[in-house]
Amino acid sequence: MTKLLEMKNISKSYPGVQALEKIRFDLEAGEVHALVGENGAGKSTLMKILAGAEKRDGGEIFVEGKLVNFETPADSKAHGIALIYQEFNLVPELTAAENIFLGIESQKFGFINRKKLYQDAAAILQRIGVKVDLYTPIKYLSVAQQQIIEIAKSLTMNAKIIAMDEPSATLTEHELKKLFELIHKLKATGLGIIYISHRLEEIFNIADRVTIFRDGKHIATESIQDLNKEKIIRYMVGRTLVEEFPKRNARVGKELLAVKNLNSNGMLKNINFHLNAGEILGITGLVGAGRTELARAIFGADPVESKEVYLENRLIHINSPQEAIKYGIGLLTEDRKNQGLILGMSISENITLTNLLKLVKLGFIQHQKENEVARHYMDEIRIKSPGEWQLARNLSGGNQQKVVVAKWLFSESKIIIFDEPTRGVDVGAKVEIYNLMNSLVEKGIGVIMISSELPEIMGMCDRILVMHQGAIRGELTRDEATQEKIMYYATGEK
Repeated sequence: MTKLLEMKNISKSYPGVQALEKIRFDLEAGEVHALVGENGAGKSTLMKILAGAEKRDGGEIFVEGKLVNFETPADSKAHGIALIYQEFNLVPELTAAENIFLGIESQKFGFINRKKLYQDAAAILQRIGVKVDLYTPIKYLSVAQQQIIEIAKSLTMNAKIIAMDEPSATLTEHELKKLFELIHKLKATGLGIIYISHRLEEIFNIADRVTIFRDGKHIATESIQDLNKEKIIRYMVGRTLVEEFPKRNARVGKELLAVKNLNSNGMLKNINFHLNAGEILGITGLVGAGRTELARAIFGADPVESKEVYLENRLIHINSPQEAIKYGIGLLTEDRKNQGLILGMSISENITLTNLLKLVKLGFIQHQKENEVARHYMDEIRIKSPGEWQLARNLSGGNQQKVVVAKWLFSESKIIIFDEPTRGVDVGAKVEIYNLMNSLVEKGIGVIMISSELPEIMGMCDRILVMHQGAIRGELTRDEATQEKIMYYATGEK
């Protein structure tokens, strides 16, 4: 039977990096084919080539047995290929229906036929069995609803192949279940779906086959029935990960930070907690519980109604990120690309950014010393890159996260807040980040870890604070914590 898609011997290189080396990948009609691999393995590069956003150096692409050549994204779309990126390509001010037909609106007498536009949009949603208010501007829809609109957009151009890049990254469990139901409906119509995810448990719920890449090479393609989590990890990283949550030898010391009477515009309510030196303190809760708002309030990024912060039993005043940095507090933001890094700057420039005066002599930055600093941290925390000159935008997600960590280490931070530190990174990079956090607390640094993933909160943290609707509803030690107890507090039970 003719395959829906075949990619043969696809190669692609960038300066100093062989991104893909004679990669092969195929897709059947009515199949969900998962594509997994560590950050930098080549998954996104292959998808960009399929979408016509990048040109391959070599290889062939066949759609329904016909050799094709994509010079532009329009060429790819014309052959029924739709790529749904992790960052959606939607216009916030336009309604859901307007986004579905953006650029291909039906016209009548030179004007958009709005009645037909909304009727056709409703028909598409009815076809896939979902409901969204088509008159609502995109900016007011949830992430899950925006994802539905992206899928509906792909169906307007009669897509045969839909590639989804990390579709579950920001979804709740309920929303993820709905996404899987929608994928099953699309699959039943004969569409082929490429599903890229770092969450291996999802793969076993949705995929028919799995292809694993490592370092730009095709490692294996197997039926889901022939795989287990350990086997996929071994293919991905080239070794067995003995400890998913590595143990550490840190000794919890004296109180390093205390936050008291923190209130913020009704979002944060009477927050009180402390952090010890050499401790990983976990903060968890459901989406909207106020975890990120708490981190930003401590860091001085958002205004508050009241707040007392004590650093080593001394009252300090933090009203801006600059003051937080001065007192040795660093924040790894949830959105590392937009808030943690300057993507158009090099590794060395990002690492030294918050402590640049340390490198200034006679009013000039000592660039040689700056590069030496960057190389030191690249070696210490194993940032993979051809050199310190590499732009941050060209790094994998895991390596971008490490650059942000290096920035705070160079700033001599005593306290580092990690907000969703492993979101969007693969299992191998996760373990490296866990090891990095362990090495920090072994040096006496205090770490606050905010995460939605309960296994890593339970596996990594000495104590766990559970938030619900802006308040801390419970505190558990590592020994006390179970998923049931955490969810009990996270859902507001008393």
